[in-house]
Amino acid sequence: MAHIAALPKAELHVHLDGSLRPDTMLELAAERGVALPADTAEDLGRAMVVDRAKDLEEYLARFSITLALMQDRDALERIAYELAADHAAENVRYLEVRFCPALCTAGDLPAAEVVDAVLAGLVRAEADFDILTGVIVSALRSLSADASQEMADLAISYWGRGVCAFDLAGAEAGYPVRDHMAALRAVSRVGVPITIHAGEAFGPASIREAVELGGAKRIGHGTRLHEDPGLLATVRDAGIALEVCLTSNVQTGAVSAHAAHPLRQYFDEGLCVCLCTDNRLMSGVTLTREYEHARDDLGFSSSELTRVARMGFESAFASATVKASLLERFDNESAEA
Repeated sequence: MAHIAALPKAELHVHLDGSLRPDTMLELAAERGVALPADTAEDLGRAMVVDRAKDLEEYLARFSITLALMQDRDALERIAYELAADHAAENVRYLEVRFCPALCTAGDLPAAEVVDAVLAGLVRAEADFDILTGVIVSALRSLSADASQEMADLAISYWGRGVCAFDLAGAEAGYPVRDHMAALRAVSRVGVPITIHAGEAFGPASIREAVELGGAKRIGHGTRLHEDPGLLATVRDAGIALEVCLTSNVQTGAVSAHAAHPLRQYFDEGLCVCLCTDNRLMSGVTLTREYEHARDDLGFSSSELTRVARMGFESAFASATVKASLLERFDNESAEA
């Protein structure tokens, strides 16, 4: 436990709308007249955790509750600030926060102002805590190509001004990457890195499409990659990182248990793997706890966990200068962890 707690970490896959503090939800709901499924922080935390959803879509259903609280500037800035603060408390030195700004415009807040509010919270957190941050703008597979293009344009306009990448997220089955190619090509043309959710709720064909059509530099989840050994080798040889979220994969049924997760195989076969939380609220996890699952359920040693942690910094969508600085610091601090 001491090694994991002291280990400097990077968090590359966490959804803003899936990671609110329960006590903050209660305060925001009271101020905004939003009904919640419980009236104490403890009970609300339990109610928001998804325990063995029948599929990814059921897992995602609770997001309507959190999004109802994320429709104004003050709430968005607070939620972003607190998410960075919570990560900093776990020795997370670098954090990439992802969300779809279009989902926070029901209160007539323009999408650009949504991004401004989140960035304001993260900038304030950087001043108060030992952490660097970036925003990944997400588009949703289930929305139209025009909606994805709008999010791509937003990512491009904020590229280098707090936004570090573009993501295609949401339900996979029936919503292929090829339907969103205009948006993906647009961000690719200007050099915005791409990460795509794939291989979580659908098979390796989804991962292949993300890599070969979508140009993904990282894959969100990639849980079913092991089903296609040839594709696994392609992903490994290309240095495409997998953003591994152990607990949420159990909850959505992508794997039957933490001990059954293919993370161990991926690491042993030389893939770049990064441990992430996905949704701190809905999955009831911390990044520290995910490292503990890797140790306790998958047999990762302290030295192996150190290697996984370093891969998180290696895979960051940060500038070359920032990444070099993070890695130098990691090497110095991890030697003491």
